[in-house]
Amino acid sequence: MSSEILKKENSVVTLKLTIDAQSFDKACKDAYNKNKTKFNVQGFRKGKAPMSIVEKFYGEGVFFEDAINSLFPEAFEAAVKEHNLDTVARPEIDVEEIGKGKNLVIMADVAVKPEITLGDYKNLTIEKPDSKVSDEEVEKEIEAMREQNARFVTVDNREVKEKDMLLIDFNGKVDGAEFDGGQAENYSIIVGSNTFIPGFEEQLVGMKLNEEKDVNVKFPEEYHAENLAGKDAVFTVKVNEIKEKELPELDDEFAKDVSEFDTLEDLKADAKAKLQKTKDEYADREIENNLVKMAAENATVEIPEAMIDNQVENMIYDFEYQLKYQGLDLENYLKFTNMNIEGLKEQMRPDAKSRVLNSLVIEAISKSENIESTEEDLEAELAKMAESYKMEVDKLKATLKPSDMDYIKDTVIARKTVEFIKTNANLQ
Repeated sequence: MSSEILKKENSVVTLKLTIDAQSFDKACKDAYNKNKTKFNVQGFRKGKAPMSIVEKFYGEGVFFEDAINSLFPEAFEAAVKEHNLDTVARPEIDVEEIGKGKNLVIMADVAVKPEITLGDYKNLTIEKPDSKVSDEEVEKEIEAMREQNARFVTVDNREVKEKDMLLIDFNGKVDGAEFDGGQAENYSIIVGSNTFIPGFEEQLVGMKLNEEKDVNVKFPEEYHAENLAGKDAVFTVKVNEIKEKELPELDDEFAKDVSEFDTLEDLKADAKAKLQKTKDEYADREIENNLVKMAAENATVEIPEAMIDNQVENMIYDFEYQLKYQGLDLENYLKFTNMNIEGLKEQMRPDAKSRVLNSLVIEAISKSENIESTEEDLEAELAKMAESYKMEVDKLKATLKPSDMDYIKDTVIARKTVEFIKTNANLQ
């Protein structure tokens, strides 16, 4: 087997792979032996027809495809290694010469990691975000704690108001007929939570205990039940119970009830410290992201479309996983958003290109500055991973493949490189 690079253009390399005739004929023979039981040839028992007869009956090229599939992966891998290519996508192949007793010649176009010319990435000037925690933010946090520890108490001497919790009976009808899921007794609903059909909860305001009334609504056009989508409906509603939210008093007793602190002031100080930590971490991420973006804008590189395509596919996979975590699926998401998969990919493409560019720039800077991952770095990263997984480090290591370790190593190098850029930046 021999290989040569015919051209390299826009980070796409064209390889010419030549596989000698003897190896190709042997691969065809192997394909015959593997598949001969599949051929029915008149005058021969199934699987007993000689190779030459099968080729005459089905055509000389009957075993060519299997032979190519057998030979190409090894030939391509050898060529990539010989020419030290860093491929980023599967190759596209074209068979140039083929035939029994002939060399097999294949042209393969493959995208490779592009060469990058770095611009300025040291002494970048950036304004540090304001991360000071205000008194208003602390009060908002404490108020959220009050909301979380609120209780609902029954009232019977007033009309329904916004934020009340109700127990209701309802019976829904469309075109005068009941429908599945349109009836319930003592159904719990918080007015203003927008958990019911648009317009339903607003019409409960002003009702009294034990009062019954008709609520007129319209199902959304994109409602999940197609038989109800866009239909007008009438719900006969009866209020069985009204409860209002009662917030606890903000005092030292409240602090003792909701935390390990004895005073409200100590609780507020702790809330402020936690908010400050969160805002500082967010500010650091914003600084790092902006610095990497600036370094990327200063670099020159032509990204192969295949790299962007791969990143889009990864983002689609991650997005689908997030939807499943929320109890949704991609098919219904696309239906609800009136979008197809190609439209979603196109929407993600600019972000995908930015991510690829940032990754290439970080990798180039790490090589330029000889930033590496030490054994201590890897051990610290593995310890952190083991803690998050609630595993022992040795047991975690036993589950990791060499490719996993390479990924962890690259992650550590990328993090150290971003830290290098930040350390050498001018923060104002």
